[in-house]
Amino acid sequence: MKQILQDLREGIPQLAEVPAPRAESGQLLIRTAASLVSSGTERMLVEFGKANWLDKARQQPDKVRMMLDKVRADGLVATVEAVQSKLDQPLAPGYCNVGRIAELGLGVEGFAVRDRVVSNGKHAEVVCVPKNLCARIPDSVSDESAAFAVLAAIGMQGIRLGNPTLGECVVVTGLGLIGLLTVQMLRAQGCRVLGVDVDANRLSLARQVGAEWVVNPGTGEDVLAAAQTFSRGRGVDAVIITASTKSNEPVSQAAKMCRKRGRMVLVGVTGLELSRADFYAKELSFQVSCSYGPGRYDPAYEEGGRDYPVGFVRWTEQRNFEAVLDLMESGQLDVAPLITHRFPLERASDAYELLTSGEPSLGILLEYPAARDGSVQPVEARTVLLAPAAPAPASGGIAFLGAGNYAGRVLIPAFQKAGATLHTVVSAGGVSAAHYGRKFGFSKASTAASEALADVAVDTVVVATRHNIHARQVLAALRAGKHVFCEKPLCLTLDELAEIDAEARGRPSQHLMVGFNRRFAPQVVKMKILLATVAEPKSFIMLVNAGAIPSDHWTQNKAVGGGRVVGEGCHFIDLLRHLAGASIVGYRVVALDRRHHALQVTDDKVTITLEFADGSVGTVHYLANGDRGFPKERLEVFCAGKVLQLDNFRRLRGWGWKGFSKMHLWRQDKGTQQCVNAFVRAVRKGAPPPIPLDEIIAVSRVSIEAGTSVT
Repeated sequence: MKQILQDLREGIPQLAEVPAPRAESGQLLIRTAASLVSSGTERMLVEFGKANWLDKARQQPDKVRMMLDKVRADGLVATVEAVQSKLDQPLAPGYCNVGRIAELGLGVEGFAVRDRVVSNGKHAEVVCVPKNLCARIPDSVSDESAAFAVLAAIGMQGIRLGNPTLGECVVVTGLGLIGLLTVQMLRAQGCRVLGVDVDANRLSLARQVGAEWVVNPGTGEDVLAAAQTFSRGRGVDAVIITASTKSNEPVSQAAKMCRKRGRMVLVGVTGLELSRADFYAKELSFQVSCSYGPGRYDPAYEEGGRDYPVGFVRWTEQRNFEAVLDLMESGQLDVAPLITHRFPLERASDAYELLTSGEPSLGILLEYPAARDGSVQPVEARTVLLAPAAPAPASGGIAFLGAGNYAGRVLIPAFQKAGATLHTVVSAGGVSAAHYGRKFGFSKASTAASEALADVAVDTVVVATRHNIHARQVLAALRAGKHVFCEKPLCLTLDELAEIDAEARGRPSQHLMVGFNRRFAPQVVKMKILLATVAEPKSFIMLVNAGAIPSDHWTQNKAVGGGRVVGEGCHFIDLLRHLAGASIVGYRVVALDRRHHALQVTDDKVTITLEFADGSVGTVHYLANGDRGFPKERLEVFCAGKVLQLDNFRRLRGWGWKGFSKMHLWRQDKGTQQCVNAFVRAVRKGAPPPIPLDEIIAVSRVSIEAGTSVT
């Protein structure tokens, strides 16, 4: 299928061939009929992409600070590689989509195949969208009109926060698409509206769609005087700011034109250097609106499909979509005057060129070659050939399940350097699979893991998906007769672990590997050699400055990411077990500040003490409450009057070792390449697996039990 992808490095959108997505549980698969280009958001993306490095940095000062912290912690080379990788990943723009349902995922109710729906889907021939981000379109509302529903819902949410009542006078500052839609909805609510903009054409449109009065500060008109007259000398009741500017003027101006206890709502983007004097005497209220409404950015609502009870949250983002469509059906919201351009999907580049050309434009619609008679054409192929001129190998190929940031930045390049035959790359949405597939020379890109597993040309599978899918995919790959490399963790539950253990032991000719790369790092290899000369027990102290991540991030979700002990802490449990050279016979976990843990529902501030069969003891301090400028990982080993200190996989120092004092690297090396090399070599030569299965299972078991004991 065809989809628009945005290149952040150069700013040039392109129409790419990508595999069609699949409808997962709680999702709708939609064949697109039309989509609306957001002139504000998408113009900003194009301009950001076209900007030079210095201008990019100026636009994102918070990212620059994060980058500097990473330079101090991990070094310049690692930081530059991370930034380049981020800019290399294409964005899939668009969030105003209309089409017909082609498939329903499990658990979807209230929709049927062939229903016309609006969603926040991308600019693509086929999109996959969670059910709570879709709404059925009334028969009398055209596809073109419905394409404006999502943008209108953004304005509607701003109106709801402003809480205007019948007869109140409201100012709308910024008369782009959202501003003009907001004007109409305020009129439908019985409000008097004053529009403010510097574009004469948009002011004329505002009058056409219901604004009682308009003001152009760009021509010297006095906005404050106009607002005073418009409000009969009382001050306006509310101001909704839908402008996009770095200036503080819209907010300052809004405060000055409001009456006592007036309301201000920011829907757009402005400078926010506020003056206390402007707000103090009038006791003004100021609120920033969040996109389409309640539910936005809540994974439980958007991804999990958990609706908010209507008795407690009357207007969710989905119900805002429905309310907008109702206004369109009744004729109170007319978007026809806002449409300035139409382009077929094949001319999408012309549409984006228009955004930054300076030519006047407003509503830019993309038209798709979808059936409009109620029928739904078959969904395009879920596997596409990327290099048809180079025939795929008959055997020995590798399939990647998952093409996220780590896979694309680290794992795929490592397998390529190891000489592996890259055959198929799979991702849920298809975009990242197509991108990394073309970049690294895969034969195929797909959204269907089952097709990759069934391909006889594939003998090895790399599992690099979200953690909750690992067990299912590892088992499926083993049962398909494939060797398996699973990026940590192996699984999330003891039941899954038992099933994998039994399956792997029943297939001794197939390799099962977990990406515990740190044991393969050059400096760890040196430590292992040195420690092998010491017969007495050792003390290991592992300090991990993990860095804070939000409690609602998927890795913190026990059902999806397993929590940070299982998801990442397993690395350090494995590292200490490897260096000890003895099995783990006991462990203890202590969480920081247990009193508040039930509220935090996280396990990212813990100390894990490990006891080994030879009497050695290891302590892992996994902490998310430190400063990011401090190095992430530090390991110290004390034994037989000697000390080893490994600082962030860049500097290794030794005290008391004959013939060894230091081993420093010019760049950080955590052993990923060596780990992959060892796995590929073992598969090719039929050699024993680089990490014995017993160690993989034991480390996974301790990690799961330790993560469970925290909660």
